[in-house]
Amino acid sequence: MSHRSGYSLALIVVFCLFVTAFCKFPTLDHLKPKASDKSQGRAVVELLKRLLGNRSTEFIVSVNRSLSNDSLDVCELRSTRNNKIYATGSSGVAVATGIYNYLKYFCNCHVSWSGDQLDVPRPLPRVTGVLRINTQHRFRYYQNVCTFSYSSVWWDWPRWEREIDWMALNGINLPLAFTGQEALWQEVYKALGLNQSEIEEFFSGPAFLAWNRMGNLFKFGGPLPQSWHVNQLFLQFKILERMRSFGMIPVLPAFSGNIPAGILRLFPEANVTRLGPWSHFNCSYSCSYVLDPRDPLFLQIGSLYLSQVVKQFGTDHIYNTDTFNEITPPSSDPAYLSAVSRSVFASMTAVDPQAIWLMQGWLFFSDTAFWKPAQIQALLHGVPLGRMIVLDLFAETEPIFSYTESFYGQPFIWCMLQNFGGNSGFFGTVESMNSGPFKALQFPNSTLVGIGMTPEGIEQNPVMYELMSELAWRKEPVNLSKWVSLYAIRRYGSTQDSLTAAWRLLFASVYNCTVPHYKNHNHSPLVHRPSLHMNADRWYDPADLFKAWKLIIEAAPSLMSKETFRCDLVDVTRQVLQVLTTSFYQDIADAFKNQKLPELLTAGGVLVYDLLPELNRLLSSDRNFLLGTWLERARSFALDEKEAQLYDMNARNQLTLWGPSGEILDYASKEWGGLMEDYYAQRWGLFVETLVDCLDTGRPYKQDTFNQAVFQVEKGFIYNARKYPTKPQGDTYEIARRIFLKYYPQALKTL
Repeated sequence: MSHRSGYSLALIVVFCLFVTAFCKFPTLDHLKPKASDKSQGRAVVELLKRLLGNRSTEFIVSVNRSLSNDSLDVCELRSTRNNKIYATGSSGVAVATGIYNYLKYFCNCHVSWSGDQLDVPRPLPRVTGVLRINTQHRFRYYQNVCTFSYSSVWWDWPRWEREIDWMALNGINLPLAFTGQEALWQEVYKALGLNQSEIEEFFSGPAFLAWNRMGNLFKFGGPLPQSWHVNQLFLQFKILERMRSFGMIPVLPAFSGNIPAGILRLFPEANVTRLGPWSHFNCSYSCSYVLDPRDPLFLQIGSLYLSQVVKQFGTDHIYNTDTFNEITPPSSDPAYLSAVSRSVFASMTAVDPQAIWLMQGWLFFSDTAFWKPAQIQALLHGVPLGRMIVLDLFAETEPIFSYTESFYGQPFIWCMLQNFGGNSGFFGTVESMNSGPFKALQFPNSTLVGIGMTPEGIEQNPVMYELMSELAWRKEPVNLSKWVSLYAIRRYGSTQDSLTAAWRLLFASVYNCTVPHYKNHNHSPLVHRPSLHMNADRWYDPADLFKAWKLIIEAAPSLMSKETFRCDLVDVTRQVLQVLTTSFYQDIADAFKNQKLPELLTAGGVLVYDLLPELNRLLSSDRNFLLGTWLERARSFALDEKEAQLYDMNARNQLTLWGPSGEILDYASKEWGGLMEDYYAQRWGLFVETLVDCLDTGRPYKQDTFNQAVFQVEKGFIYNARKYPTKPQGDTYEIARRIFLKYYPQALKTL
């Protein structure tokens, strides 16, 4: 070999290394704010007016995208001579986040789902020099495909407006925008030749649309009224306009292959698979039809739909679809899986050559028996590197990036899932959350491009979301004890030591689950159909919870004017009564097993006739825990009584039976006033009554017989037509104090 050819070879090697290092995947630079800097600045000014009223004029806002030379958001704040704050940032989201950071750490203010604490000092505290906040993360993602059913299904525009403001303040720049998509599907199906009844047979009811979209379910809870489509479309237009005005990049829906049965009438030759039953449903509502992505019809339907999406909603070039969510693919052949993802992606690029596919990585966790490394890699590599972003959906507990070599080169977002079904109940994994994103950033050849929050349901545990969103703007993990102490001060606007002590106790225990592979479904017997074999395990020592409860009760008299405090007083007391329910349940089960009728009557009597009614009164005293609000919002979408009854059934069924016969029973459990009284307490009453009757008559307890009887109670709640209060009732402090005096000694005895 000549010297010259060796030299050429060296150049080729250097070039290849360069390509590998810098062209590992495209820069994603085309994913950027659509709105002008001026428009984004105006959006932040309007947000501040909504948030601070007249005080908003004390902030001067400027958006200048050239502040960031690497597409990573930055905001700079400084004080002016006349005591105003001048905030300039690379996007509307960056400025909103910077101002919220200032409000939190200079003014001790707080904004949350359960109320705001906005006692802004006069004059505004000065910033010395320049306060610069920036992020290492290109994208800050928010929402899960399920959140649209578990939480936002009944939202009107004011509630959406509030949420988008919250997103901007918390740095979200990549939100899922899934509202209103059925209206477009209806048009596509009509254009293909489906009749109205075939379309109505396909769509589920509003509370179950997430699973209809993923191909798990059809028809149940439907049909969708035309007024629903109109309403949701109107909402989506407003949602997208507002998101984009802040410089957010909304993620729009794309086609996954899930089709109505009517497609088979029109295209009998199409390569369609009928899936097996999903999650205990039979084939009258599940066993969906899935079109093979390699069939030419897939490209036709997929591009027809995406054309509608882009035409109606505009585009920011990023689309979500999930091909095998809780569905086992028909073949594990890597060639097949690559062909599938290639075809799905082709249906996007046919309409938008700049398309990026955003995919939830849940399938790799939920079906590990199928998704081995070869299968994962095949699916991911069917799409050119950098044209897919994977959401590592449950990374705080089950990170996938760490055993897939950073998703085999595809960009990914480290996500905190936190909550399943929107359950009530304290939960957190603060140590894992605090370290996880930084580990992902330092992982060898990391393809991390963002941090996300992907809860199935929201409006609980606000502390977790505040911490998670803040970590996207931190250079290193926080000191958890110090961070939560400051959280307590700004949440209540109070520096009482007892409150910071209470929150440190909660953060070290109930908010720090370290049990490997733990999934945060509320496992408490309180919210599950009673039996003699219930899971009573806890990941924390309740002694810490009881101590925190005592500290919060003691601090209560001077803080009851603060909505944030009232909410937390209810929530902590609720968590304690949830723990005590487990204790009473164990006493009930032991008494029955040992055939001790007096003990059974005592424990059962206290639970059914005192503790649960007290819990219902407590929950009914705060606006954040009312069943009536959920039901009223559902009914408010109706044009007539027939629609109102349909929405009411949807709203009640999702919280309880989740299916016609309890197919996903108690999954989306909520501890709410009204629900506690007419659903949970009724079941416990029947359970205790049944056990007493068994001891009285000498008959054995049969779970199947009880299940049949209790199912009538559960179904009765769904159709009871009762109206529940939408305004709080009773004095929260008096109720909580009475519960404390009565049950605190009992709580200590359980330790």
